[in-house]
Amino acid sequence: MRNCIIVLLLAGLAACAGPPVQEMSDARQAIAVARDAGAAELAGSDLAAAEKFLEQAQDKLNRRAYALARKDAEQAKAKALEALARVKAEQGD
Repeated sequence: MRNCIIVLLLAGLAACAGPPVQEMSDARQAIAVARDAGAAELAGSDLAAAEKFLEQAQDKLNRRAYALARKDAEQAKAKALEALARVKAEQGD
C-alpha cells in the first residue's frame, strides 16, 4: 500500500513538472475566440495583455521553465476571457 502511494505521488509530481501543453492550448484557444468576437477593437488592452502573457509563456516553455510557463499561460487565458467578457458587455449580450 505504501509503495502505491509513493508511486501515485511521484506520478502526480511528474505531471506537474512536465510541459504545460493543455494550458498553452487553452490560452491559444481563448485568445482566438476573443479575437474572433472583436476583442481587438472593443477590448484591445486585455487582448494585448493576453497575447503578451502567451508570448512569455512560450519563451519560458522554450527554456523548460515549465512551472513559470504554466502560470503565464493561465494568465493569458484569464486575460483573453476578460477581453471576451468586455466584448460581450459592449455588445449588450
